[in-house]
Amino acid sequence: MIRVTPLILAVALFMEQMDSTVIATSLPAIAADIGSDPIALKLALTAYFVALAIFIPISGWMADRFGAKNIFRLAIFVFMLGSLACSFAFSLETFVGARFFQGIGSSMMTPVARLLLVRSTPRHELVSAMAWLTVPALVAPVTGPLIGGFLTTYLSWHWIFWINIPIGIVGIICSSIYLQVPDARSPRPVDLIGFLIAGIAFAGIVFGLSVVSLPALPIYYGYGTLAVGVVAAVLYLLHASRTKYPLLDPKLLRHPLFRASITGGSLFRIGVGATPFLLPLMLQLGFGLNPFQSGAITFVGAIGAIGSKFIAERVFSRFGFPRVLGFAAVAGGLLLAAQGFFTVDTPVPLMMAILVVTGVVRSMFFTGTNALGYADISDDEASQATAIVAVSQQLSIAMGVAVAGAILEFTTMLTGSDLSLFNFQIAFVVVGVASALASLVYFLMPANAGSNVSGHRAYAKE
Repeated sequence: MIRVTPLILAVALFMEQMDSTVIATSLPAIAADIGSDPIALKLALTAYFVALAIFIPISGWMADRFGAKNIFRLAIFVFMLGSLACSFAFSLETFVGARFFQGIGSSMMTPVARLLLVRSTPRHELVSAMAWLTVPALVAPVTGPLIGGFLTTYLSWHWIFWINIPIGIVGIICSSIYLQVPDARSPRPVDLIGFLIAGIAFAGIVFGLSVVSLPALPIYYGYGTLAVGVVAAVLYLLHASRTKYPLLDPKLLRHPLFRASITGGSLFRIGVGATPFLLPLMLQLGFGLNPFQSGAITFVGAIGAIGSKFIAERVFSRFGFPRVLGFAAVAGGLLLAAQGFFTVDTPVPLMMAILVVTGVVRSMFFTGTNALGYADISDDEASQATAIVAVSQQLSIAMGVAVAGAILEFTTMLTGSDLSLFNFQIAFVVVGVASALASLVYFLMPANAGSNVSGHRAYAKE
């Protein structure tokens, strides 16, 4: 059963992760069909991420109140309805609204799926289970552009949403039949004030970063909402310190392994979040490839991500979390920076080989850091922990795209010319360094940190 549960949960995560990336390649076709401008239609991307930011914080309370398995199935159903609404959208307003509704369903799927996995898996088996659960998060961003380009080119853009329906149905049926998860409910009073403040904080930050990096609106809207979000975040921390049952409890960060997982994972994810934005753009604008051709190259990263699943448990058991995660962060950062030095003359097999190795390293890193974060978290704290992890992931990915976009914008202003390979080189190096800095978090940890999850203690006693 160790693989059955994460693979069932991964169905929904793959659908959610795929949808967040596949739409990017289809924006011109959608815009032409509904009579909108492709730049304005980027508001649909922003609306989706804003919905995630608003509703992820309450996902833990919902799972405790109504049952994690029930909320998981409901989230899939809402996501399916949102997908149908997107496919039948006839204007910019209806499409943005449908994407927001779809984001509400998505906001519950990822954190609740992770909660179900943690509750159903013994800690010493968590690395193996988490290895399979992290596949969608790594495979979907690299397969999304390829699938989106194929469906839009050879069928129609509507299929990027219709494809979610059969996948969602399979997910609901399989989770109903096969998910055997202890569903203890211990609801705390809902923190409505905290929900309101946190919603403003995270929505403001995500919306602000999105507008700054993908300007579909005047740039001052981005900076203004970003400032509002930061102020609201400070107010939320003050509120949480005075509330008995805060929606997201910052006190969970007192656990050193959970804190390290959040800090290190967020740093590394800056580079990972920037890659789906930078690499296809460089291949298309710099190398003159079409979306399907660039997607065919980046697709191979999925092979590395899947391949690492078969060695992750043994590697962490043999060497422990700190060393593996530290070296993975350094290697991931260097490989990311190396992608900036691709040129038109770089052999495609060499590019693909680098992307395969990158996929292995990233998958190993996220498998480990996701499992490490729950090594010192009790079952009672798991629902809040999964919500905090999900929020940190969204914020760090948005930060990665914003940083990459800002670097491209700033370097083009300095050079006074259009985008060139030089601009991409600078961006890749900067985000690569940011990812590599995550290694400091792990190298400073005790060698046997998280050994109750990795099993490394057995080797430490030899």
